[in-house]
Amino acid sequence: MMNFHEMNMANESYQELRERAARDPGSFWGPLARDALLWDTPHHTDSDCDFAQGRIRWFLGGRLNVSVNCLDQHVHQSPDRVALIWEKDEPGTEVNITYRELLDMTCRLANTLKKSGIQKGDRVAIYMPVSPLAVAAMLACARIGAVHTVVFAGFSAESLAGRINDSECKAIITCNQGLRGGRTIELKKTVDEAVKNCPSVKHVFVAQRTDKKVHMGNRDIPIEEVMAKEDPVCTPEIMDSEDMLFMLYTSGSTGKPKGIVHTQAGYLLYAALTHKHVFDYKQGDVFGCVADIGWITGHSYVVYGPLCNGATSVLFESTPVYPDPGRYWEMVQRLKINQFYGAPTAIRLLLKYGDEWVKKYDRSSLKTLGSVGEPINHEAWHWLYSVVGDGRCPLVDTWWQTETGGICIAPRPSEDGAKIIPAMAMRPFFGITPVLMDESGKVIQGDDVSGALCIAQPWPGLARTIYGDHKRFIEAYFKTYPGYYFTGDGAYRSTDGYYQITGRMDDVINISGHRLGTAEIEDAMDEHPAVPETAVIGYPHDVKGEGAFAFVVLKDDTAQPQHIEEELKSIVASKIAKYAVPDHILIVKRLPKTRSGKIMTRLLKKIVTGHSGDLGDITTLDDPSVITEIVDTYQTYKNK
Repeated sequence: MMNFHEMNMANESYQELRERAARDPGSFWGPLARDALLWDTPHHTDSDCDFAQGRIRWFLGGRLNVSVNCLDQHVHQSPDRVALIWEKDEPGTEVNITYRELLDMTCRLANTLKKSGIQKGDRVAIYMPVSPLAVAAMLACARIGAVHTVVFAGFSAESLAGRINDSECKAIITCNQGLRGGRTIELKKTVDEAVKNCPSVKHVFVAQRTDKKVHMGNRDIPIEEVMAKEDPVCTPEIMDSEDMLFMLYTSGSTGKPKGIVHTQAGYLLYAALTHKHVFDYKQGDVFGCVADIGWITGHSYVVYGPLCNGATSVLFESTPVYPDPGRYWEMVQRLKINQFYGAPTAIRLLLKYGDEWVKKYDRSSLKTLGSVGEPINHEAWHWLYSVVGDGRCPLVDTWWQTETGGICIAPRPSEDGAKIIPAMAMRPFFGITPVLMDESGKVIQGDDVSGALCIAQPWPGLARTIYGDHKRFIEAYFKTYPGYYFTGDGAYRSTDGYYQITGRMDDVINISGHRLGTAEIEDAMDEHPAVPETAVIGYPHDVKGEGAFAFVVLKDDTAQPQHIEEELKSIVASKIAKYAVPDHILIVKRLPKTRSGKIMTRLLKKIVTGHSGDLGDITTLDDPSVITEIVDTYQTYKNK
């Protein structure tokens, strides 16, 4: 992978590069793509984009294979370089996988998929814990031109089935069980439950993570046994730049998750360049991103970015507190990790246990710290910077989304040694042109201002569509502010022109870094026969960042409300996932509504955050007495 100086960037300062990328995105990214990626056929057109139509296309005419960029090119140069360090659940049992071994595993798996009739363009679901085989599964799909959709292995059978059916997957790759934090997770059982309702699935490939025998039916295939017999060489399918690489489902403000589509060359280039420059990754570093592969962070900064750059990437299977709250730092010492990239929610959890769990271990290998998933609060930022990094490692608070493909705003890259302001994402990456919009859709000029965060120009990592629903793609991202990509987030631009993300502007909450539409939780709870309606809001939570608070109306004749609360919690866990279960369920007689029947969640939020004395404009409320009613019920609940 090129460094700045090899990337037609030799004599330009950070500021000049930023200006050039903004001035003419095509001629900025075009040569970078030619130099940084390995092509079968170089592209003839840098880009063809039109935000109004939701059209985003990069490097047209170019043909390549992503797995060749991530594996073969490094195997030719240094086959025994370590590609993956699998940090298994039990500390001290890590496994190193070289680039040669990962290529071998990927090819055998690719041949296995091909033998089972998986072809270019077919969708394959991956429901696995973080492991080398899961990475090989992603790369095997990329090698044969199949499209992977990784589903986080904590999702319920119903969530899994919904994603499989929406994308019409032909196959699922899973494990007999998962191990996390010393507990076993019954993955195969969940898959069995899901596929009952998935007519498109022809094969279920099952890997053995533990020794436990699980039920194997007629479409189940023991993947290791079959792979052992396969050829370790698989000719890569040469793909167009804009062929689909993967889909990843994310929550929106409506109840139905949307399958975000990323394509080949633009995504890979953007993941690789941001990995290199935001974290100042150097050849030989051990890159430790502790995200799950089920999220975009795992795709871009555990798998595709690092492997394209020939890096050594850590796969973290465990939890931050297993077997004790020193786990991350013990791992940093043992694996000599140079860059550590994690979530603010984990940092907030760990700082509660005190500094001694950190100080016990040698963290001198660390060079850069990073935070991802939600805006980091000051307390967590200072603890990570001062205690974990001993005040000597730059801490990059990175802002980006599933849709953006890679990091868009972060303190680095920058001019050498430029200042970093705590808890601020600060600087846009090359080619990212943020603008703030006011309510009337006008661009807000100047500094020390807040507004809706939009991006004015396309970049190669941006998602291309929502699978099967381009209309929803346009409506979600390009309609609110025509001519701009709307992020759904609000932001503040400081007097120095730096950006700080202030949080979502729609009905989406962020629980422990997981994005979740409140409508999804409401839809699940509304299925209870005794519940005619619910309203879910996010409220500040000192570990999770946000928690879900549910207001529930019961039918008049409902007996035993406390049973219903338990039932509602298990409905949400089985329809979505355990992390989606509301922390609080408050039973109320009715909800505050406008005359047209819209629930005013804004008012519920004010009550829960202790601002019931300052409700703002309530003239549109159908019956203002409902507020007193809810405030009283809430006070009683709180006092209990």
